[in-house]
Amino acid sequence: MDRLVSVERALRTAAPHALLEAVRTVLADHYGSLGADLLMADYATTILQPVGALPRASEPVSAYTSAPGRAFGAQQPYPCPGSLPDSVTAHLPVSVRGDRLGVLSVTLPEKLYDAGVLAELAEVAEVLGHQIVVAERDTDLYLQARRAERLTLAAEIQWQLLPGRSCARAEYELGAQLEPAYAIHGDNFDWSTSPDHLILTLTNGMGEGIDAALLTSLAINALRNARRAGLDLTDQACLADQAVYGRHQGVQHLSVLLLRFHLPTGQVEIVDAGSPQVWRLRDGVVERIDLDHQLPLGMFEDTVYTAQPWQVLPGDRLLFISDGVYDAPSPAGERYSERALARAIQSTRLLPPSQVPRAVLLELAGHRGEGLAEDDAMIVCLDWHGRPGSPAEER
Repeated sequence: MDRLVSVERALRTAAPHALLEAVRTVLADHYGSLGADLLMADYATTILQPVGALPRASEPVSAYTSAPGRAFGAQQPYPCPGSLPDSVTAHLPVSVRGDRLGVLSVTLPEKLYDAGVLAELAEVAEVLGHQIVVAERDTDLYLQARRAERLTLAAEIQWQLLPGRSCARAEYELGAQLEPAYAIHGDNFDWSTSPDHLILTLTNGMGEGIDAALLTSLAINALRNARRAGLDLTDQACLADQAVYGRHQGVQHLSVLLLRFHLPTGQVEIVDAGSPQVWRLRDGVVERIDLDHQLPLGMFEDTVYTAQPWQVLPGDRLLFISDGVYDAPSPAGERYSERALARAIQSTRLLPPSQVPRAVLLELAGHRGEGLAEDDAMIVCLDWHGRPGSPAEER
């Protein structure tokens, strides 16, 4: 434990851009490390790239088929023989409350490695993840390592709006992905949790490029402003509707789905303002959920919204899917059918929520072919566990 305290202190006092150098030094001093590298997952979550000054000194590796990728995908330490004689390299997931950031790879002499050391190194990687999130306020170094190519300006705005790409608590797990990752413009998601509630927002803005990104940014920030003022779900929708209409006078509007989950019971309030589709996997059965549709935000002045009650049960998997998925055309012009979407959801049922969006989007890519996507594609996956002893557990 003294070693862990030393690591935490070293990372806490390091300059924002120098976290990797600090962790290398402290691991060498206290664990006899022969070297350490930090790899960050790119925006498309397909590769892991080294942190360092541009241009990068080493090549990226697969986020799934490489040794570091196995640790990233499974979110478990993955030790393997090191590249140096008589050494072991431990690949350790770097995550913050379920949000997968990357992998810390640490090489140790075989004689200094055991299960206890591996467990301590896993804690070091977790501490490093928290420090990276704090450091990103003051340096671009870690954000640059997430980029396999340059983002469009619209995509830059959208990624800066996101709370993360995954999140986990005892009651639920969330995973989300946007495509095309480097050129998104209108789709977005947001979430916020409190002791007893989870609020989830799915947004599909109209238009293209920077105009769509600015429209979504206005709506997301209006919704956050209302939420942080303590307003209920319908008032959040009304305030955001007024903000969008006040700016665009009905010329531009956007579809939003707002959900407020009561964590102790699984009771849900929903405002469906021209939303993405909702699909549910329950007891092996995939079905689309029909909701009470209301007007998109900003279409008319002073629209009144009402909340619809709903219920989720422990074991439910929910997927929220934008029209860039279910309306995606094939090269022959055929739309992605509900049957194909249900099959993709069923085929990913054993994956954790953090991996489901990417897996479904890969299925979609097979349907769409090699051409460029005509629209943004957003998938958010939520696994509901509920609280032990909650009324919803009594089925």
